[in-house]
Amino acid sequence: MFEMQWPWLLALAPLPFLIMLLPAQKKEEAALQVPFFNQVKNINVTNHSIRHTHRTRSLCLWLIWLSLLFAATKPQWTGEPISQPNSGRDLLIAVDISGSMKLEDMHYQGKEINRLTAVKKVVGDFVENRKSDRLGLVLFGTQAYLQAPLTYDRQTVNALLQETEIGFAGENTSIGDAIGLAVKRLRARPDAQRVLIILTDGANTAGELQPLKAAELAAQEHVKIYTIGFGADEMIVNDGFFGARKINPSQDLDEPTMRGIADKTGGQYFRARNLEELGEIHQELNRLEPIESDQEMFRPVKNLFYWPLSFALLLSIGWAILTLLKEHNANTVTNSTKTTTSGVAQ
Repeated sequence: MFEMQWPWLLALAPLPFLIMLLPAQKKEEAALQVPFFNQVKNINVTNHSIRHTHRTRSLCLWLIWLSLLFAATKPQWTGEPISQPNSGRDLLIAVDISGSMKLEDMHYQGKEINRLTAVKKVVGDFVENRKSDRLGLVLFGTQAYLQAPLTYDRQTVNALLQETEIGFAGENTSIGDAIGLAVKRLRARPDAQRVLIILTDGANTAGELQPLKAAELAAQEHVKIYTIGFGADEMIVNDGFFGARKINPSQDLDEPTMRGIADKTGGQYFRARNLEELGEIHQELNRLEPIESDQEMFRPVKNLFYWPLSFALLLSIGWAILTLLKEHNANTVTNSTKTTTSGVAQ
């Protein structure tokens, strides 16, 4: 369906004609000079071909004016209604970027990578697939801050995640503050399904709010929290003099607290020891929190203003060419007259 946003602008169409009807101002100086005013107003020729050229140029000016007015009305084409899945879910992802996330106990394509790099690869894919949710990103270390507010723009959320570096928020871990910040952002939203996914590899070592207390606040605001404990169970390290030995790089992970957070809010705790398990967890989250739910209808809108603007540009080029031809013809006639006069005088 074709429509114009501001059709009333077409009422300005006769404005140039009204300007031409105004009496000429006999002043030597003018506050505002319009170079082409007299060309439009004072067209007085006798030669038929020149008169035809002037008419064509005047028609071009009118068409240019009408095209610009039509473009200014913001014409657009509204398509047929299209259904779009929309769960109405507000989903925040809180990612730990403390100093411990730099441990290289993950393996990807035969290479050792640190924990944050692994999270970027798996969580990034999870974000891209949540097509009908409002997504947001919380990063936490010693402090917690909102990196991306709730939005349907999944590409931007993923880009902000990929740009994250370890240490941006400090070296420690403030799980409670991250939950508190997420609850504050989610409770400001209208009635909807509010979900927080929090991923960490350690225990709460910073912040003012204790994790379990923050979980109680989340439960009061109907925020469901899924917790993910991330990190390998064993890792080979080389101590030099003592040689290689196995250690548990996840010994600081506070699993009881992570389970308690999930239990208090109706969520679930998951343990991911590698990229494969983290990917399986996100598939499970997609099952527990389905992507598609209600259907929303919308009409695609295509702006058409560039068509009349392009037409006005082409007419302007044509008008300029006609003006140059007129000046050329006038100069030719003048030179011919001068030559004839000179010949007669001789």
